[in-house]
Amino acid sequence: MIVLDKFGDGLWNAFQMAWEVWWALILGFVLSGIVQAWVPRARMERALGGAGARQVGLATALGAASSSCSYAAVAIAKSLFQKGASFAAAMAFQFASTNLVFELGIVMWIFLGWKFTLAEFVGGLVLIALMWLGIRLFVARRLEEQARHHAVAAEAGHVHHSAESGPKLFSLQAWSDVAHNFRGDWEMLWKEIVGGFLIAGFIALLPMSFFNGLFITDSSSAPRLIENVVLGPVVAALSFVCSVGNVPLAAVLWAGGISFSGVIAFIYADLIVIPIVLIYRKYYGGRVTALLVAIMFATMVGAALIVDGIFSALDLVPTHRPSIDSVTSRGVQWNYTTWLNIVFFAVAASLVALTLRRGAKDPVCGMTVDRHKTPYRSHYAGKTVYFCSAGCKERFDAEPERYFEGRETAPPAHAGHEMHHG
Repeated sequence: MIVLDKFGDGLWNAFQMAWEVWWALILGFVLSGIVQAWVPRARMERALGGAGARQVGLATALGAASSSCSYAAVAIAKSLFQKGASFAAAMAFQFASTNLVFELGIVMWIFLGWKFTLAEFVGGLVLIALMWLGIRLFVARRLEEQARHHAVAAEAGHVHHSAESGPKLFSLQAWSDVAHNFRGDWEMLWKEIVGGFLIAGFIALLPMSFFNGLFITDSSSAPRLIENVVLGPVVAALSFVCSVGNVPLAAVLWAGGISFSGVIAFIYADLIVIPIVLIYRKYYGGRVTALLVAIMFATMVGAALIVDGIFSALDLVPTHRPSIDSVTSRGVQWNYTTWLNIVFFAVAASLVALTLRRGAKDPVCGMTVDRHKTPYRSHYAGKTVYFCSAGCKERFDAEPERYFEGRETAPPAHAGHEMHHG
């Protein structure tokens, strides 16, 4: 009975975390779908194609203005990188859209106070600058182009087609492109997202003594400072999902004795949690992922130490610690989060409904594609089969019986639609 109760508690924790950021996830994936469908490659290359201070600064500003959850930010950054943005600019956008955004500041202010909120934003700018330097030093141009090629061919070959001439915002085709990109990103990442929430929900059941045992809490010496900022991201990588959702757990750790700098490093680590690292590997390949995670970890530690030094010099390091009960008693309530979840659930349902109207299932990868838009089509057994990419089409053409048997395909092409095989 106790085991079942704990299992239920873990699921409830996971649900509460998902509820807190559900609307942000949908918003982020909608923005990603718009970027993929509407932004011409040439325009993106001009805006973010370089790796200089101007491009990274612009990417940071765009990221801060396009608030989203960690998973959605990773998807948007991948889209920007595919469109021609430099790797440094894409990573700056990715970090800014999770750690320099309005809703994160509000949640941090509520749970941790204004000093932590200020430290988060100041340190975020420091971290982006350090990350830019690290990428310039360790990610060669040739390796960056290999990562871009991998990103274009990622998603098991799921290539979303953009309106290079610019979208007609009120046309059905324009929103169909967005809808299919939105659904495609969800279909690719839902396992990682669900897994991340479940991990976070059950990790939250561990007693505070477990977390406190990892950190030096009874000393103000340099060893405590170093140990906290190094272990903060490690614990974070194993215990939370999204940038907004990790703030309550950070508040619990603060109440339990972790240092100011340890909390900052913990919050920054939302982009190196295990499910997201697996997504990086899918997007950019193993070698670039290893470099990226190493650079991110080093810059998170460095930024936390720099912020601690600045705030210590200005006597701005918080000293008040809330009670643990005041942090963990929050639950699902009828508030602005509920209203936002309702609104964005309707947005998601509308987009998915649009894909059902115009969509066909790729029999190779299972992705839903727009049968009126995709150029990848084949004839087999008297029917037209639609694909998300040339790679899926080639695999089907090589072994059509393997993929066609037992699979549903799109209805036969209507008269006037010209189809090609090969």
